[in-house]
Amino acid sequence: MRKLIAAINMTLDGFCDHTAGIADDELHQHYNELLSNANTLLFGRITYQLMESYWPTVVKNPTGNKSEDDFAVLIDNISKIVFSRTLKNVDWKNVKLAKGGIKEEVLELKQSRNSGSKNILVGSPSLIVSLMQLDLIDEYQLCVQPIILGNGLRLFKNINDRINLKLLKTKVFGSGSITLYYEPVKK
Repeated sequence: MRKLIAAINMTLDGFCDHTAGIADDELHQHYNELLSNANTLLFGRITYQLMESYWPTVVKNPTGNKSEDDFAVLIDNISKIVFSRTLKNVDWKNVKLAKGGIKEEVLELKQSRNSGSKNILVGSPSLIVSLMQLDLIDEYQLCVQPIILGNGLRLFKNINDRINLKLLKTKVFGSGSITLYYEPVKK
């Protein structure tokens, strides 16, 4: 069975804002490696539209920064599935709208053998919470940025039940960011 990894940047005070983080070469390289070991990326509508509005333009007009340009190509080429009740169509390369419910779609993806053993990634805050509540996430990779933002979209809002996690490892970046790798403790 394929592993579903929730991978996201967040501030020290728990907010997710893709524009507030430190996106240096080292962090881009980290996410390049993560994308290279996956072949499916799950998005909610908001994160999809944010990513779709930026990364395809970098593919067409590279920045000259190798790690950022490599990331653009990787995210452009990976298979992407968008979960949305309001989007009617998607325009980005290798993207499809989910047709079924979240649980059914993700269970089918996790059990799919024709995708090899590569991971499935999810990086949208609301989708991470939904998948947490369905007990479908196998690993969390939370990159905590050395920033206190004060407001924004909280990653773990609307969680009603306690979820215990086991720390697997940590990775420290020169910027002061740290990625915490956790797996859920099975009940």
